[in-house]
Amino acid sequence: MKCGIIGTGNMGQVLIHAFIQSHLLVEEELHIHNRSQDKAFHIKENYPFIHVEQSIEEVINKTDIIFLCVKPKQMIPILKKMNKKLTSNQLLVSITSALSVPEIESLVDCQVARMIPSITNQALAGVTLITFGTSIDNERKEILLKSARYFSEPVIIEEEIIRISSDMVSCGPAFFSYFAQKYIQAASESTAISTQHATLLIEKMLIGLGTLLQQGHFTLEELIEKVTVAGGITGVGIESLEKNQKQLFYDLIDKTHEKFYQEKKHLTDAIQKHD
Repeated sequence: MKCGIIGTGNMGQVLIHAFIQSHLLVEEELHIHNRSQDKAFHIKENYPFIHVEQSIEEVINKTDIIFLCVKPKQMIPILKKMNKKLTSNQLLVSITSALSVPEIESLVDCQVARMIPSITNQALAGVTLITFGTSIDNERKEILLKSARYFSEPVIIEEEIIRISSDMVSCGPAFFSYFAQKYIQAASESTAISTQHATLLIEKMLIGLGTLLQQGHFTLEELIEKVTVAGGITGVGIESLEKNQKQLFYDLIDKTHEKFYQEKKHLTDAIQKHD
């Protein structure tokens, strides 16, 4: 299988690393292109046998599956350009939630899917969200699912819950890292613990928490019950969190969805101009 990656920003680099480190692909099977060629050649320093292509057309001509990893505002002109070269036997995989699979299918004459990765895939862990288009055949569906299993747990997601699912899987590591940083900051400013020491403890705690969940020892609800003793310190801490976070996650979801629909409107307007 020969794969192409167009766009080697953060998520493009996560996929490159995941594909190679999981042994899904060998370096020679991967063809990459980036608008800034220096960024693509920087990746080649770590993976010397990857092919850096000078144009999108070269990636399309040399690969079977193409992952489009560019920013949403760049997608419409690139898809318009790609459609002149894509064939019905090729699979185009978008990694953005803002442009729906049916919208992509309206712009290109090839098989289409969407696969939203997470930075956790770089550790060959976490989830990838997958949505299939109507044009994709069963063989390609199975290839994409099988490929994703090399570095993640693939979950098929319907269009109507793609944003909240992406918030949890793709944005979630950043959200919870932010909360952890704030906890570390408060601890180092309010007590004698150093930032370095607090960071070490929190990182090790998060790794342990993830291992407990992965091994199925407890659910999230059971973890709270097991650690919380009535009238104890954890209970007081939970009460404080409950008091201070009542609207936090509702507001977070409102903000991410507001931004999502802004991006969707921009892309819809661009599609109408294209038509």
